[in-house]
Amino acid sequence: MESTNALGDYLRARREQVKPEEVGIRSIGLRRVPGLRREEVAMLAGISSDYYLRLEQGRDRNPSVQVLDALAEVLRLDADATAYLRGLAQERPAPRRTGEKVPESILELIDGLPNNPAYVQNKYTDCLAVNPLCAALSPNYQVGVNLLSAVLLDPRERELRRDWDDLTEEGVAILRTELGPNVDDPRLKELVGDLSVRSERFRQLWARHDVRPRKSRLSQLTHPAVGELALRSDKLTIGGTDSMTLVIFHAVPGSRDAESLALLGSLIASNDEQPQQNQPSPKD
Repeated sequence: MESTNALGDYLRARREQVKPEEVGIRSIGLRRVPGLRREEVAMLAGISSDYYLRLEQGRDRNPSVQVLDALAEVLRLDADATAYLRGLAQERPAPRRTGEKVPESILELIDGLPNNPAYVQNKYTDCLAVNPLCAALSPNYQVGVNLLSAVLLDPRERELRRDWDDLTEEGVAILRTELGPNVDDPRLKELVGDLSVRSERFRQLWARHDVRPRKSRLSQLTHPAVGELALRSDKLTIGGTDSMTLVIFHAVPGSRDAESLALLGSLIASNDEQPQQNQPSPKD
């Protein structure tokens, strides 16, 4: 489970992933720890070993921006990871408890997209709303399903997603980014605890402390009804909510993927009409 020392945990996880030779340190003999030693990070960042030790142990949680930037450079963090590091050092807000009612206008929007799979999720990746074409992509696109858990635990998702490795890596990193320092969040504790017990893949990825913001991506699918699909997905934050996200899939116009997506839509329409066609004629 996640400890309450988010800053220290992150520093330790990231230094273990930096090879000494990447920062100009010759590695001689057997090293007892992966990555950099604490004293090496401190030396390269221009701070004392004792002060860095206090940061990792959680005895000092308010380093200056200058110290954080120096550590980010040593740990080879990109801009997103550096922003995340700074956020961990800020005062931790209390977890927000808000209702999760999807705005009516958003429901109308996704229902009005018959040619584009679309769904709404919260910051924990719980599915809150979905349109019919999206539900046809995967049985896990339905209200109440935690999408990260489904991708990690449901064997059908491994068969559906040709990019499963990249998707799971990205999904875990986004979850950590979304929650930031709020390690006391009850819902986060529940989700992380469950996945840590049930998924070796999750345990490995969560321990790396990777962070990544939401970005558009290309999803590579092998659908049982229409074959291979490559769909772009755009992730849009819904204003006035607690970090709800609208995800809309689309294919490149005129492409084979667009034809396959249209075929999937026609199969849905055909299935919807089937009960009406099979109804007996009313008796005179």
